[in-house]
Amino acid sequence: MQKQLEILDNHLRISRPDFYSKLNAPFKENEIKVLEEKYNTTIPDDLKKLYQWKNGQSDDCYDSFVNNSMFMPLEEALDAAKEMTEMIGFDFEIDNWWNENWLPIFHNGGGDHICYDIGGTFTGNKGQLIEFWHADNDRNIIAPDLKSFIECINKFYETKSVMDFDEYFEVDNIKSFPQKFYLK
Repeated sequence: MQKQLEILDNHLRISRPDFYSKLNAPFKENEIKVLEEKYNTTIPDDLKKLYQWKNGQSDDCYDSFVNNSMFMPLEEALDAAKEMTEMIGFDFEIDNWWNENWLPIFHNGGGDHICYDIGGTFTGNKGQLIEFWHADNDRNIIAPDLKSFIECINKFYETKSVMDFDEYFEVDNIKSFPQKFYLK
């Protein structure tokens, strides 16, 4: 994971220097521990590494990090997860409309998220990335893990020249993904 983050860091510095300058400073281990205690949770190691690389993007940056979504700072992600989890059984009456094991790490600003799935909803594979669409009943698993997702972002940057870059790019070349699930 660390190597993939180093590669990503280099791609962003070279290909998107203005965007790179809007990424927040890395979180330190002790800062993550404070949030784990505050939210009574444990952040998985690979997700910690992501936030120890960069703590999301600044609030005044609306550029897409990946899949037309912005990279959420960790505390914002934990706040959003807490708020959504509190809606289960009230606003969210369908099983897995939202799941308490999901931690949103990317969002499109319209209520949709790419979530890190701590529990392995639908498949049993902990650490997979799942799409949460606030108004749609599909819950697609788009990557088996965070490392694979970062690898695909890196492949994207390796195959696109800076001149061809479109900030609304989508990472969708992971073998056997997406896995599609529909809620009833």
